[in-house]
Amino acid sequence: MLRAARRRHDRESSGHAAAPGGVAGALADALLTTDWRQGQLLAAVRSVVAGRVPWARRLVAAVRWAYPQAPRDRPRELRQFLTARSLTRRAVIRHRIAAPTQVVRMRWKAPAIGDLGELADFLGLDGDALDWFADRREINRHARDEKLRHYRYAWRPHRLIEAPKPRLLALQRRVLHEILSRVPVHPSVHGFVPGRGTHTFARAHTGQDVLISLDLRAFFTSITAARIYGLFRGIGYPEPVAHALTALTTTRTPAPVLRHAPAPHLAALLRQPHLPQGAPTSPALANLCAYRLDRRLSGLAARFGVTYGRYADDLAFSGTADNDRLIALTTRIVAEEGFRVHPHKTRKRSRSQRQELTGLVVNTRPAVPREEYDRLRATLHNAAVHGLAEANRDGHADFAAHLAGRVAWMSHRHPTRAAKLHKLLARALA
Repeated sequence: MLRAARRRHDRESSGHAAAPGGVAGALADALLTTDWRQGQLLAAVRSVVAGRVPWARRLVAAVRWAYPQAPRDRPRELRQFLTARSLTRRAVIRHRIAAPTQVVRMRWKAPAIGDLGELADFLGLDGDALDWFADRREINRHARDEKLRHYRYAWRPHRLIEAPKPRLLALQRRVLHEILSRVPVHPSVHGFVPGRGTHTFARAHTGQDVLISLDLRAFFTSITAARIYGLFRGIGYPEPVAHALTALTTTRTPAPVLRHAPAPHLAALLRQPHLPQGAPTSPALANLCAYRLDRRLSGLAARFGVTYGRYADDLAFSGTADNDRLIALTTRIVAEEGFRVHPHKTRKRSRSQRQELTGLVVNTRPAVPREEYDRLRATLHNAAVHGLAEANRDGHADFAAHLAGRVAWMSHRHPTRAAKLHKLLARALA
């Protein structure tokens, strides 16, 4: 009973989202219940259309020519194809039959999820809960009561943190670990990738004659729901499942929150469905959506004989090249891929200047700047002499853990600093 109800829910939700509007939708649904042989296709057309159907053979021939295999994962696309056929415009539908969507081919090793019922099972939800978290009715966007929203909002300089509440957070983590982690990212990407990070990003650009760094403006919010949907379709999910997964991992910022936007262009981006900066799925989705950008920029770097890398929204090229030409071509490629280079954050540094990436100086080897190292030593000394509470001038909730993290960060692949800092940390925590 429950399974049948979910199947009905899947068909209704898929049909509503596609808005096929009559004949084309009914015909597409009927055709997808067959084994895709001519006799079965003709029988399906004649079973749902009232009266004589003299154009059935021509329609079936056109469908089989366009789709040698049944597009069971693409009912919308088939409906659009049929809508463009003039043969069906005067047809009258007698009744409707439909079959749930199916996975045709999965790429990589992501779990196969054929319809919304299976997606609900995968997430441990029922159909109504899936609708609620996917926010099909845009309650999150229009709700004035914070309890009805799926996200908590906090403005930072030049960006908005949209943090999912616990239940949606758990669903997004499931999508991240079970689906997105199976899809490979470009080798030049270092941010939010297991086994890579700021140090691997910086190490690739160490000791170069010239370092060029660029910043992508509004990286997460520039990635639209349409691109996320295309990604899930590319993984292999049928249209209704891809739409639901897109809805679970994107959001539209409520109007009351947008009133505090620091710039009109940022408000315009947040008003549309976008990746929320604060969701666990957003970094992985951003990396995957930027795959083509990374591939093109890697090719550009090879053409100029330099090294390319990206950490989140930070782009870097290092080596010896025609710098102005490289920057101009990079800016053009970034724009063609749907992103924008921040006009005031492009930097060129020679070997004689301090070359810095993601907080690390890379002139000789990746290392935290000396002034930051000295500042941490002073803080540790102060904590050892006067106590943690006195030294915690920035009000960290767990100051001991904060200090341990800073020591680990500055000690990475730097044994001399590591020995001194760990000794000071032990005295501070004693």
